[in-house]
Amino acid sequence: MYDCPLWIDDGPLPWSSYEDVRWQPSGMRKTTVAGSLRSCSVRGGETRVGSARTAEVVLIGSREMTDLARMLDAEDHTARRRRIVDTLVDAFADLMTAAPAAFRTKFRKMAAGPFAFYRGSACLFYADVVRLPDPWADDRTSRVWIQGDLHAANFGTYMNSEGKLVFDVNDFDEAYLGHFTWDLGRFAASVALLGWSKALPDAEIEHLVRHAGNAYVDQVRQFATRQGDAEFSLHLGNTEGVIRHILEKARLGSRNDLLNEVTETEGYDRVFRDKPGVRRLGDAERELVTEAFARYLDTIPADKRMRGVAYNVKDVVGRSGFGIGSAGLPAYNVLIEGRNEALDNDIVLSIKQGNVAAPSRVVPDERIHEYFHHHGHRTAVSQRALQAHADPLLGYTELGGVGFVVSELSPYESDLDWSELTEPEDMEPVLDYLGRAIAKVHCVSDSDSDHSLVPFQTEDAIMNVISGREAEFTAWLSDFALDYSRIVRDDYRLFIDAFRNGEIAGLRSTRHAR
Repeated sequence: MYDCPLWIDDGPLPWSSYEDVRWQPSGMRKTTVAGSLRSCSVRGGETRVGSARTAEVVLIGSREMTDLARMLDAEDHTARRRRIVDTLVDAFADLMTAAPAAFRTKFRKMAAGPFAFYRGSACLFYADVVRLPDPWADDRTSRVWIQGDLHAANFGTYMNSEGKLVFDVNDFDEAYLGHFTWDLGRFAASVALLGWSKALPDAEIEHLVRHAGNAYVDQVRQFATRQGDAEFSLHLGNTEGVIRHILEKARLGSRNDLLNEVTETEGYDRVFRDKPGVRRLGDAERELVTEAFARYLDTIPADKRMRGVAYNVKDVVGRSGFGIGSAGLPAYNVLIEGRNEALDNDIVLSIKQGNVAAPSRVVPDERIHEYFHHHGHRTAVSQRALQAHADPLLGYTELGGVGFVVSELSPYESDLDWSELTEPEDMEPVLDYLGRAIAKVHCVSDSDSDHSLVPFQTEDAIMNVISGREAEFTAWLSDFALDYSRIVRDDYRLFIDAFRNGEIAGLRSTRHAR
């Protein structure tokens, strides 16, 4: 995996012959290793994997990480290509049959590059990681609330239920219960892919991943040792640089601007504009959606419900054109009155079919599966469990026996854009904030969240497995990030060839064959 020497009794040893690799904190000068190798002596920075930046950590490392490609059979490209195809078909077959054009668009977007492919293939990530040993998983840390698709582009702002603009993890479509390391591993590999796309050396990528990992560990430790963790958030008062700029940009948003973009005035009231991605409904479908909306109202927590005319429906349309992960899922927008009858207080709601969460495909716990009525319910419940002061309009409903999640289309959302972040020194402070945001979603839940599935303090459970082994943990995370991102880059090429040749359930990459 790495061409850097270890020193055994003051002599260099090739990486390939080192049998049992683990990480230890600084200060532990010698350790016993497997086989005939008896001890490891520190020699400055030469024992660091991928970087000679410092000698704070003694490498005795992890054989699981060096053999990641072998463990996933990724070196056999024929078998790996078949696994990629089979995993995508298993996850999306029904939706591909129902909406082939939407999936052609999804796969074309995934074809843009390794990072885009990674964003659209969470199902493959979980099919892989469930096969790998997880040294940080125990009875508690293997069943915590996770975001489920935690890559570096899934961060942005929202207006919380207390009226404060917050920078946080977003997009909870894949949220579920699982290993806390699945979120961190998926995030870390995405950082490595971003770094590769910006031509950063592995040593810089490793440093960035460790920096984010250290921020995560530090924030979890703070949650475990201090009171008031539910009040922690990243906001205008405690951020600076890029993250503060994103919050300031979101602050400039206005409900009026959003309403003017998606609606128009007809007579003396608002209706949705007819524009690409908008579909007018027939009377029967409109009635079904309106009935589903009425059922949704019962899922809003009582302390977050608006009064009076707020939920009066003014218009309903079908919608398409959501992100890579939502291809083929039916969706609607509903225009409601808002807090009063003034037109500039109208509210736009999104009603979107809940997708099958990628982690749910590999978590066999029937108690978890049976807890959720459907995937709309799962999405809303999970978001409340992961997000303090969640959207007060968040809820769920059923339409045609299928679960849908309901949330506000907010004018105060501004996403993290990596395109202008090209230098490691610019990325480092951003990744510090992201590490802390991940810790927040793992450890802080909304006051209306149901805690019966996770009846313990997540921060205590995580600190129980990493306390005293923090350097080992962040090294494990950076190893995984570098190794798995290499596999993803190869997978991307295999996916492109499979898609171009019609191997994914016969789906063509173009509308018409020549």
